[in-house]
Amino acid sequence: MADIVKKNGNEIVQWDPMRAMRDWLRWDPFREMTPFAEFSGLERFNPTFEVTENKDGYIFKADVPGVRKEDLEVTMTGNRLHISGKRESELESKQSTIYTYERQYGTFTRAFTLPEGADMDHVKSDLKDGVLTLVIPKKVEAQPKKITISSSTTKS
Repeated sequence: MADIVKKNGNEIVQWDPMRAMRDWLRWDPFREMTPFAEFSGLERFNPTFEVTENKDGYIFKADVPGVRKEDLEVTMTGNRLHISGKRESELESKQSTIYTYERQYGTFTRAFTLPEGADMDHVKSDLKDGVLTLVIPKKVEAQPKKITISSSTTKS
């Protein structure tokens, strides 16, 4: 695509629309409000999740550093898995000068719909080194079964 050329006095300014589009799409209008999140109630904490499936079940892993076991809640309703919790701000000193405030605090809630065959009665959970791990096994009848193939050879 050709650059658009514009004269600005004695200076020629080239405008690259593709560069402008890239810059514009990377723009986050809420990034400027981040320093004020503490005061505006926009605090957010969104732990990242990893969900995998193997032949035995489903494994959910969530990065929840700084979240205590008492501040996590895992519930099941039907085939819906609900995970919620909170990480409270550690900022206590009002005398300190804050140069940057990038850590996230607040509450979070995530919900996942599990497929048929998930064994909701035998869920195991573990919180270790800031990682919440949930293992949801598959019911025996939902696990794949290998069927042996018989071969009948007829002699003529």
